[in-house]
Amino acid sequence: MKRAFISDLHLDRTDEDRFLRFQEFLDVESDRMEEIYILGDLVESWIGDDDDSEFAKRLKETIGGASQKTALFIMHGNRDFLIGSSFCSETGATLIPDSTQLTGGLLLSHGDCYCTDDHDYQEMKILLRSEKWQKEFLNQSLETRRGIGRKIRTESEASTATKAESIMDVSTSAIEEIKCREDVTVVIHGHTHRPGIESHDDGFIRITLGPWEHCGWVCYQDESGFQLKCFNLRDRYET
Repeated sequence: MKRAFISDLHLDRTDEDRFLRFQEFLDVESDRMEEIYILGDLVESWIGDDDDSEFAKRLKETIGGASQKTALFIMHGNRDFLIGSSFCSETGATLIPDSTQLTGGLLLSHGDCYCTDDHDYQEMKILLRSEKWQKEFLNQSLETRRGIGRKIRTESEASTATKAESIMDVSTSAIEEIKCREDVTVVIHGHTHRPGIESHDDGFIRITLGPWEHCGWVCYQDESGFQLKCFNLRDRYET
């Protein structure tokens, strides 16, 4: 099975290079990979599947083209949790839940659920993921939703700037809890923007995907195991 895992692209209409990097990645890897997984934060903000902006249309077309050639899976992150069934119907992508387990002891997550020391974030997540909040939000006009989305992002950035980095990272206790599961040997997640492969003495492996500011961090899986690389526009790969 040839798979590719990515997360934390944070695509928006202001960063053309990043979007082109994503388009080239899908163009290249949809021909090579049997499955591609996007583990959250595909976009910087998603205000609903009815978004009629040029950016939203372009995104749907890009993913739709790739899903015709390979199986493409999307997981919610903290920025794109309003991606829904309409988006998937239009693009051919499959929405999968956080903490999805694949064969071979592989567990997939966005990763924010492991940041249990960030209590303020976890409380906000409960609010934003509630059916009541989402229903009220989606019932408002697109323009109003865009304004709310900008406000939430601004407040989030201000809050993050004042927090200790250790609080925003994955907690040791959360990883130890995963390691205790006999059916999990590898976990792949994003969210923290700290790319790397952490191999434990007991054989457990934690792979953290990186953000896409400067290159596209990708974890590849094939018969030889896992590799974490950067996908670059034009200058294709760097280890």
